[in-house]
Amino acid sequence: MPYNLKEIVAKKPSRFTEGHRMCAGCGAPPVARMILRALKEEDHAVIAGATGCMEVSTFIYPYTSWTDSFIHTAFECAAATLSGVESAYVSMKKQGKLPNDKHTKFIAFGGDGGTYDIGLQSLSGAMERGHDLTYVCYDNGAYMNTGIQRSSATPKFADTTTSPAGKVIPGKAQVRKDLTKVMNGHHLPYIAQTAAYMNFKDLYEKAEKAIYTEGPTFLNVFSPCPRGWGYPTDELMTINKLAVETCYWPLYEIVDGVYHITYKPAKKLPVEEFLKPQKRFKHMFLPGNEWMIEEFQRIVDMRWQELLDLEKMGQE
Repeated sequence: MPYNLKEIVAKKPSRFTEGHRMCAGCGAPPVARMILRALKEEDHAVIAGATGCMEVSTFIYPYTSWTDSFIHTAFECAAATLSGVESAYVSMKKQGKLPNDKHTKFIAFGGDGGTYDIGLQSLSGAMERGHDLTYVCYDNGAYMNTGIQRSSATPKFADTTTSPAGKVIPGKAQVRKDLTKVMNGHHLPYIAQTAAYMNFKDLYEKAEKAIYTEGPTFLNVFSPCPRGWGYPTDELMTINKLAVETCYWPLYEIVDGVYHITYKPAKKLPVEEFLKPQKRFKHMFLPGNEWMIEEFQRIVDMRWQELLDLEKMGQE
């Protein structure tokens, strides 16, 4: 169904409030705010936050930016912690210790370091066990909170403190992990990849579907980082747009195993448009390094075609 997002923003109170200490130009705060706006106003939420940028900047005791219940848990176990809370909730409901007319939703937030890498085991376990929760990865492509170290979400050739671009290596040597497809191997009822783009419509609609689909669901959300990526703070939405329009970060959902691309650029932009504004890729534009841009474009084109093929298979 269509949404008037201006009306939603105006009428629904923000459940992720102002006063947090995230960097100016960070992609995570608008993502968290819009995802929580997808909750029905009458529903309560329990939020689990893995250690990372969002946790350390939004919950500094005794201050919090979360109006719902919030649990800070260790870097690696947001999904495990939240699955335990969800299990306790189900048990208490059965025992009649909680009112049946009140509903609680369970949402975990973790960065790519705490999701793709350190938290992958607990995430996989929670998804496989079938807990009724939504896991949100805000993917900023590195361990930003601890010093911009590379993660398995870091794209190839990116300059980080542990994959420095120089004479010896050209930045990160490995291709980034495709976690959204990894999650599809868990046979979840709903999985989506989204970004804060097109007036947040895609993000809001997918968040609502994820939260209100029964069972374990997963959202992988593009979350630019001005400090780690090296772009001006006022260029956040431009970076989001270029990631989507170049198909570096395709927008799609997987419903019961069937792929649906939710946005196809009318004219797919060359990936160098996405790379150019970011200092982490500046070495790729030096004379003699054209091959890096060509290789990056090859990877993006290959993955985009794979996605088109997967969608086509689901339609046959």
